[in-house]
Amino acid sequence: MESAERNENECKMLENRGAGSTAQIREVVQKVESKTKCATPGKQARKVLRVLKKKDKEEIVQAVLEKYYNSEELKPYQAELIKMQRHLERTGKKMVILFDGRDASGKGGTIRRVTRYMNEKRYHTVALGKPNEQQKTELHIKRYIEHFPHAGEIVLFDRSWYNRALVEPVMGFCTQNQYKRFLKKVITYEQNFLEDNGKTILVKLYFSVSKEEQARRFERRKNDPLRQWKLSEVDLQAQDLWDEFTEKKYTLLKKTHSKKTPWYIIRSDDKHLARRETMKVILNAVKYRGRSKKLDFTPDPKIVIPGDKELIIMRGQLKKYGKSLA
Repeated sequence: MESAERNENECKMLENRGAGSTAQIREVVQKVESKTKCATPGKQARKVLRVLKKKDKEEIVQAVLEKYYNSEELKPYQAELIKMQRHLERTGKKMVILFDGRDASGKGGTIRRVTRYMNEKRYHTVALGKPNEQQKTELHIKRYIEHFPHAGEIVLFDRSWYNRALVEPVMGFCTQNQYKRFLKKVITYEQNFLEDNGKTILVKLYFSVSKEEQARRFERRKNDPLRQWKLSEVDLQAQDLWDEFTEKKYTLLKKTHSKKTPWYIIRSDDKHLARRETMKVILNAVKYRGRSKKLDFTPDPKIVIPGDKELIIMRGQLKKYGKSLA
């Protein structure tokens, strides 16, 4: 019986893994918190510790350990990112990384882990809002190009010019003509700014979250005052428009995945794995000195899927279920 109960608890914790260790701890502590109000956090912690059941203590310990080991697993890759950054600075190369995909798919959290230990003077994160009236009259990609890196720098776009192929047509923020023209021209644009003697490196990442996990993350945003600001007009309609976004994703990959500018799909239901594998993709885009010989740089094929393979998967789902699920 004990073994069965333990297995059941472990399964439950694995199911809740996506919520994060802090959320798990909060859920356990809130059961006893009302009975243990103290003036200071230190006293509160000691009092809660005394009244917690053994099972709850074990759950907290496991959550804390999981968070610790996840963080430790990322550090060697974060150290490699620093080496890569120094290489770019030394050689005068530039890197542009696009973080696109569905809402609540973990783009922002991954960007924070990628840049956490980098030299802040040599990278920029760009998250553009809606274009102003003047920008609406200009070439769509122009306002993104204005943020491109100088020699030795990295720019990470939290949503990129590919908004024109994803969010904008679904939400009616652009015309059909603008959408079709973008898909026709975008690869040419990218090839033009990549034709600088190999000085610019472009990495295109599409974060793919399941419909169920997206719903869970939206619910968390609604109930968490520290995350409510993340809820946007697009977020509130994302679940209802799931199939429309899927169709646009399919067209995006079909029209804009190429050998020179490939897409990499990141399965992001498990945030930790998505972050680790994203770092591998970025590191594999550059040959740099001092690369660790002990570290595994091979992307997990269950987490990282090249755009052409994702198209095959989506076609298979379309044939089997009548629609793509990814």
